[in-house]
Amino acid sequence: MTITIKDEIINREQIIKLYPVAIIETGEENETTHISIEWIDTEGVGKVIVVGYAIVINFDNSSTKEFFYPTRDEFNNAIIDIQKQLSKN
Repeated sequence: MTITIKDEIINREQIIKLYPVAIIETGEENETTHISIEWIDTEGVGKVIVVGYAIVINFDNSSTKEFFYPTRDEFNNAIIDIQKQLSKN
């Protein structure tokens, strides 16, 4: 079985973990870091600069793939699309 994210077909059996993150500025030059969406929505409001969002996938071969979304709307739509794909299979 597969899912498609940003036109990339991914074998679900190779996915170890799939999770959403917000990407924020750290305050050091152009450095960013991942933080939980929950924290952004509850504790982080007005405290950090969000530069985007991502869906991160860890694969069984120890590799990682990140799908970046510049806006929360695009990110939310991608999450909804993944949920629809997973519920079909």
